[in-house]
Amino acid sequence: MSDIRPIDMQALRIFLATAQDCNMSKAAERLGITQSAVSQSVRLLEDNLGTPLLNRSARPLTLTIAGVALANRGATLLDQAMNLRGAVIEASKGIRPNLRVGLVDSFAATCGTPLVQQLLRGTAQLSVRTGLTPNLTEALARRELDLVISTRSLDLDGMANHLLLSEKLLVIAPKGQASACRSVADLVHLSKQLPIVRFNVQSHLGEQVERALRRVGLNPARRLEVETADTLTSMVAGGIGWAITTPLCLLQGARSANAVRQDFVPELHAERQVFLHVRKGEYDELGKQTFELASRLLDGHVRNELKAIHPSLPELIEIHPWTEAHVETSAGSPQNTGKDAF
Repeated sequence: MSDIRPIDMQALRIFLATAQDCNMSKAAERLGITQSAVSQSVRLLEDNLGTPLLNRSARPLTLTIAGVALANRGATLLDQAMNLRGAVIEASKGIRPNLRVGLVDSFAATCGTPLVQQLLRGTAQLSVRTGLTPNLTEALARRELDLVISTRSLDLDGMANHLLLSEKLLVIAPKGQASACRSVADLVHLSKQLPIVRFNVQSHLGEQVERALRRVGLNPARRLEVETADTLTSMVAGGIGWAITTPLCLLQGARSANAVRQDFVPELHAERQVFLHVRKGEYDELGKQTFELASRLLDGHVRNELKAIHPSLPELIEIHPWTEAHVETSAGSPQNTGKDAF
């Protein structure tokens, strides 16, 4: 079994000071210690690693290949070690030293700014990534993100899925170009009048819309696909076609929302769910705090903005309470609110 001993941080600090000028006298002066202490520390580090770090036969001293490798990578290691004390102190005061958050586009566009404002108050450094659910959840699985709000429950070991929001799918169409759409028969008629504007099938919502259409026996011609909710609403507002979206996605395209009519078709039996994901045992308290903050934003900010578009839109969203239990739920499952029209 090989002898693997941890590197002494003080010895590494002394070596890096020596490597800076390849001069032990200058290193000793810079560090405020004797030259013999520098020489002894470097010797002990070489014994620990089992390889020479300095070529002492050369004048001035030069670094060996191993010494160059340690100088390059050791500087990063020493910086992290020096920052560790500050990070621990910050954490003891309730300040997270570094937090990486992923937000699905529709949530980021509607709640992202106030959420980030609150998270910054307890975080020394915050990194925010937005995008589609598949990309965000893959990053979470690779530990590139610490907390994610997405539209899909994750079947990953050690991952807690907390159901945050359920929202009904609704039909939007250009005002003045389409009659009310409140049944599958109305959808059939609408699809004969105008082409459908689809979400990209790579998105989770795009998949859900396609499943909802197939359930009621509809398969409109595939002519136009878009990637973002604001683009979809804008296309519909411009008279290009009709679409199926959600209240949060409609709010993402709020600039065009007043130019489209909104209808709810109960027979679609479809909803989108929004989850907050954290790793069990790592970010439990952070997850709960973020969940409660997001819930307040949805219940206040989002409901009010939806009501400004149409008074009945807030009735299509349901904000769920925090639960400690792992949430196992099927996105797009039927749920009837009894509200079948605006």
